[in-house]
Amino acid sequence: MAHETKVGRRIRSFREKLEMSVEALSQSSGIAASVINSIEEGEVLPALGVLTKLSRALGQRLGTFMDDQFKPDPIITRSVDLEAAKVAGEGMNDLGYASQSLAVGKPDRHMDPFRIEFAADGVNESSSHEGEELIICIAGEIELKYGKEFATTLKPGDTAYYNAVVSHSLRALGGKPASIYGIVFIPS
Repeated sequence: MAHETKVGRRIRSFREKLEMSVEALSQSSGIAASVINSIEEGEVLPALGVLTKLSRALGQRLGTFMDDQFKPDPIITRSVDLEAAKVAGEGMNDLGYASQSLAVGKPDRHMDPFRIEFAADGVNESSSHEGEELIICIAGEIELKYGKEFATTLKPGDTAYYNAVVSHSLRALGGKPASIYGIVFIPS
């Protein structure tokens, strides 16, 4: 996929500009060197948690690896475009979700908003990173696990706001796909 290759190329470019080896990036980000190699080669589309850790280790915003161009404010994302990408099944990763940035073209942003589509059979993998997250369930049911003991089900209209440094995971429930809006804030 072109998107995977673009993300991988950008990660490699920033890593090389810093004269950082894959092993050094692995150490500073906590992401396995084999995973970084797969991302850079365009074989794997990284999960948001992985991309967040890589962006921090490279001293960049999360959106740096996704933006193609600058657009003047306000940034408008049409639901018809989001639905078209959803129907086409664009960008589904190995964990069973696809994320679409809602701020492409705004390089000076302080938040990274996404629409995230979860497959019915997605993997429940935990993530943790600096910052805060707000999620808004818009379709289906989502299980949120937070820390070692908290779990809840979010239904359309429900929200969750939390410190992202605590291990957390999201997945669709009931054998059906689900969708959320997610906003990630990572302090600079």
